[in-house]
Amino acid sequence: MQLICYPQVITGLWQRPLRQAAEIRVVATESQGFHGTYRPCPRAFTLIELLVVIALIGLLMALLLPAIQRVREAANRARCLNNLKQIGIALHNHHAQFDAFPEFSVIPVGATFAPWSIHARLLPYVEQDNLHRHIDYSQPYGSQPQVHSTPVSLFQCPSDLKVKIPYVSPSYQAPHQPLSYGANVGIWFVYDPSTGASGDGVFAYNFKTSIAYIIDGTSNTVGFAEVKAWQPTLTDGGNPAALNVPPPADVNAAQSMLNGSLKPNGHTEWVEGRAHHTGVTMTFPPNTQLLYNGQDVDLTSMGEGKSVSVPTYAMILSRSYHPGGVNVLLMDGSTRQIRNGISIGVWRALGTRAGGEMVNWNELQ
Repeated sequence: MQLICYPQVITGLWQRPLRQAAEIRVVATESQGFHGTYRPCPRAFTLIELLVVIALIGLLMALLLPAIQRVREAANRARCLNNLKQIGIALHNHHAQFDAFPEFSVIPVGATFAPWSIHARLLPYVEQDNLHRHIDYSQPYGSQPQVHSTPVSLFQCPSDLKVKIPYVSPSYQAPHQPLSYGANVGIWFVYDPSTGASGDGVFAYNFKTSIAYIIDGTSNTVGFAEVKAWQPTLTDGGNPAALNVPPPADVNAAQSMLNGSLKPNGHTEWVEGRAHHTGVTMTFPPNTQLLYNGQDVDLTSMGEGKSVSVPTYAMILSRSYHPGGVNVLLMDGSTRQIRNGISIGVWRALGTRAGGEMVNWNELQ
């Protein structure tokens, strides 16, 4: 028996029937001199079929990508909360050893100095003792490039893509490394260089607070909160210049206080003991926008350690790339996400260590 393949007649790509893939048998007549079975030639995909396949693949990708992104964000949020949890364990290990938490920074009263951060003081308690041994606290942080050029992954949120971009400046021998978690230095007033007085947050300048100082309760007080690396910041405007200035009641009231030099590199130096790099204030709820010439900014009225007479007020707000809110560490060692819609009163109550405010836990859900 002879197998003969006849080419099919092409009448146009759009007219070829799908059933041509079925086997067609034609038996030749004896007059043709042979008996055989005729089959059509194998055919390729039509343009319509290819387009349908591509459309189905695109549809599947459109359905799967958001799910993949949600899973990835859930994993990043869990890692971020774990980073804060480890910082909380480090704080309490420090407290167990010294009966106190570390200072936010140490600045000689009546003098100027580039102070080291609380993050640097926590290094021995986050398995970074080798890095900590290179620190000489009697010298400014900028003179020790082997330290400030080293990134510490525990201080970096995985959802903050900018946190991996080092800060390079001609003023330093090596780049600085950003961070994603700021220590709570209060609501508004931060530091008075003439007396050494600090704000109403958990951590103070030149002074080690302890659990006994957190009268509001450790479960009602924020210790660390998320901040964004490379946050634009207004600094050294000198306003307010007097003491006992109350915090702005709302964002509109804060607008008149936005002045100074605009710098793009807030929260880019984990070694520096100034609020605009390693601190956070509870002036306004999470992810509130302070707009200055169209940019969302922070404010430090005067950099700590830069003046011997002008006090420091700050609006260093908690911000996050996680949808819906920010992750925080409470001083009892627990972590949680605080939603953006929390009231300003409850948020500020979480920021004071001894304000005597009542915290409405329903606001935190």
